[in-house]
Amino acid sequence: MVIGIIGGGASGMAAALAASETGAQVVLLERQARLGRKLQATGNGRCNLTNLHALEGGYHGEDPAFVVPALERYSVEDTLDWFRQMGLLTVAEGSGRVYPYSDQANSVVDVLRFALEDRGVDVRTGAEVQRVRWEDGRFRVMYADGELVCQKLIIACGGLAGTKLGGSMSGYQLLRSFGHPVTRLRPTLVQLKCGWKGVAALKGVRAECHAVVLRDGQLHRESRGEIQFTEYGLSGPVIFEVSRDACQGKGDWVCKLDFLPQMTAQELERELRRRCVGSRKVEDLLVGILHNRLGRVLCQNVGLRLELPVDRVTDDQIRELTQAVKAFEVELTEPLGMDSAQVTAGGVRTDGFDPETMESRLVPGLYACGEVLDVDGDCGGYNLQWAWSSGRSAGASAGKRM
Repeated sequence: MVIGIIGGGASGMAAALAASETGAQVVLLERQARLGRKLQATGNGRCNLTNLHALEGGYHGEDPAFVVPALERYSVEDTLDWFRQMGLLTVAEGSGRVYPYSDQANSVVDVLRFALEDRGVDVRTGAEVQRVRWEDGRFRVMYADGELVCQKLIIACGGLAGTKLGGSMSGYQLLRSFGHPVTRLRPTLVQLKCGWKGVAALKGVRAECHAVVLRDGQLHRESRGEIQFTEYGLSGPVIFEVSRDACQGKGDWVCKLDFLPQMTAQELERELRRRCVGSRKVEDLLVGILHNRLGRVLCQNVGLRLELPVDRVTDDQIRELTQAVKAFEVELTEPLGMDSAQVTAGGVRTDGFDPETMESRLVPGLYACGEVLDVDGDCGGYNLQWAWSSGRSAGASAGKRM
């Protein structure tokens, strides 16, 4: 039996390895020149390959519960053991995020690539699929410079996010041709643009904060972690975590930032009053509390002149500065878009697939896994855990002889 897999990303490689363990002949088609290009860029080149808390939730889509069977069958613990067997050592952070011990994403790609070679998987790169036909119980896959005939076919093309690294519409189009509908696609785990003109002065500054996104004054999402300022707006892990569906649809979108979540407003106000003595200038008022550039910008934002002696700062100005540190509001305008997004929200509707096997309910022998489905996870390794679990589930199920 021949199993064809379209897509050489995380879920595709996982599916190929699982299918090869059943003794089936496996052919992996990847349209780019090498496998795992998008995977190699994840986590700023570090590859946050899973999260110890993945089974506790953190997944989205029309039916978030769809992920449960695959995640239980191929759990985080099982995934880490799977990688250990392939030769990858990992390390977990206190947050639950797991990285390769080498701190390099190419270590993850390399062990997968070596495992594919050891398993005898036929990997064909530069093989962009043009169309697929299902006839006489077989799939005929036409791609550039070749054709593949297989009894089982797994669609693991990934999503539209990260188009510069290989994101495309191909998986959605292929599954749509078999009658599977696709939900609305939009970027998630993405930077957000803002309307505050002063943001450019903070380009490159990082800060720990608690971020709350509000839509028309109502809570949309919130998270705590690192934020990074850019010339156009906000980035960093905490922004990725609150970016899902932000600025999607009508309404006023605001991000409220607490740059000192470990201290109450009253405690901060007392500390600022204590500092407002002597010959120090306002430009140094927040030194030792915040990044120097961020502290100066916040002071200016409430109308304090940087050269003003601190003993001339009024009580009202101290309260205003405390408010700026604890609840700084930035108007959000739009997400950066699919080119910059790490993950696609939306995808092929999951009600057309069996969550136990990833097999299509419409076409026997057709499977889908990974980001092409309407499943997206929180920032922190959730999406890659879904790729490993769903890919292995699809590959193992496809490898079972009928």
